[in-house]
Formats: sequence, structure tokens, C-alpha cells
Amino acid sequence: RRARWAGGSAVLVQTGDITDRGPDSLKIIRHLMRLQGQARRSGGRVVVVLGNHEAMNMTDDLRYVHPGEFAAFTNANSESLRRRIYEANKVTIAAAYRSRTPALTDAAIRDAWLAANPPGKLEHQAAWSPRGELGRWTMANPAVARIGDTLFVHGGISIRYAGVPVDQINRLAAAALASRTADPTAIINDQFGPLWYRGYVTRTVETEAPAAAPGQAPAAPAYPSPEEELTAMLRSTGAKRMVIAHTPNRAGIAIMYGGRLALIDTGISRYYGGKLSYL
Repeated sequence: RRARWAGGSAVLVQTGDITDRGPDSLKIIRHLMRLQGQARRSGGRVVVVLGNHEAMNMTDDLRYVHPGEFAAFTNANSESLRRRIYEANKVTIAAAYRSRTPALTDAAIRDAWLAANPPGKLEHQAAWSPRGELGRWTMANPAVARIGDTLFVHGGISIRYAGVPVDQINRLAAAALASRTADPTAIINDQFGPLWYRGYVTRTVETEAPAAAPGQAPAAPAYPSPEEELTAMLRSTGAKRMVIAHTPNRAGIAIMYGGRLALIDTGISRYYGGKLSYL
């Protein structure tokens, strides 16, 4: 709590994925919140870019949530809260469980539901809702931040978003978070969207040339090369460089394509054990 903003009028950008795979996300988020206020009062800025894991928490995709994340939200009322919620919804809960396993007893269903909803989980989900403390903060953070000639984005802006202004990308992301959509084509879930795209670092079948038939010339590429794509996207936005995260590179920060792309995710969390670094 004694760590305070010391950057004066500088701008600090955090490129997303604060949450998951560890127990201390809430501490980190609240520290960033404090720094945002302190920096503003000093004439500086702390910009937190939306990551796919923040979006996952808002849309109830909790597959990477560490049990300690739920425990961080517990309070004196947590135990009674989850039991009240169960009692108020036990008919619906029982129907859902028996749709999968008809022979389950009431006691077994109750025990299973309580095990799936440990103390703090309901509070965690409320905090990450659009009206919750963390949900409101997340929706206010940009999917893409432009600072001077530099674009900061968690995954990358793919060519499928060519011609979409940065402000519109941010509005679309905020609206998708507010609706908590699980639609795979929504901007917060789209594998080619700014939160998930990895095409500047790795390529998949969807972004590579289709195989040529025997005896035929290779087919035309289905997608531009990473460097061609980057050139096109920087030209369309008027920026000089893009700074991305999302794909850990434990060897360290990678500066590519003549300084026009910086990959700054070096896996600094304990889960990855990468190099502590900053750009």
C-alpha cells in the first residue's frame, strides 16, 4: 500500500491479462486503480489495456481462475450467502443437475453445488458483472490505446479490422462486455479480434496458404504475411508501431520488423516463470 506513483507526467501502459493462474489478481487490480488516480493528480497517466482474461472473467469463462481468486473475495457473510442463494434456487439447480444425472439425490446435488461454488465465488462473479466494481473498471479500459505514434493492444489488430477506427473498436468491446456475450464472433471473443489475435507471432491453418493439389502451382496465400499485415494496419491507422502482449516469449522482449512491432509479454507471472521485464 505504500507503493505510490513516482512517474510524474509519464504514461505507464499495462497491456492486459492481469487476472487468472494465480491468487493475487484483486491486489494487483486495486493497486493499478490507486496508481491511476495518483498518476492523474501528478499530470501522468496509467492506461490499462483490456486483455482476453479480463473479458473471460466478465463472461463467466472461469477455466483459468485460481481458487485463491475466489478466496480473496470472502468475508464474514460468504458462507451464509451461498447457502441462501442455494435455497432460493434449489429447484432450478436440481433440475439442471438431474438433466445430466437423473439419479442424483437432493443431498448429493446440494453438496455438488456447494463444492462448485466455494466461499467467495459468488462475490467474485458479482464484482466482475457489468455493474460490479471490477466489471465497471474493465469496461472503461480500452481494447486499443493509441499514445502518440504507438498502438498498444493485448493481442494485435488483425487485417480483418482494417478500416475500423480505434474509438469504434473500443466502443464495440465495451458493448460486448456489457452484454456478457459468448458469441464467438463478438470482438471480445473473436480469434482475429484485438484481445485474442496471435497472427503477428504465430500462424494457424486459417491464416496460411491452402495446400496446392498435386501437379498444380501453389495456391495464392489466403492471408498476408505477418509483416505485410503489420504494414497495412499501421498504414490504415497512421501509427508507426504496435506494442502487443498475449503470447509469452520467455527469452525476453522481442522487437521485430525494424522496430514496428514489440512483443512485450515475457511470462513474468509465477505460472510462466519468465523474465521480469518492461519496455
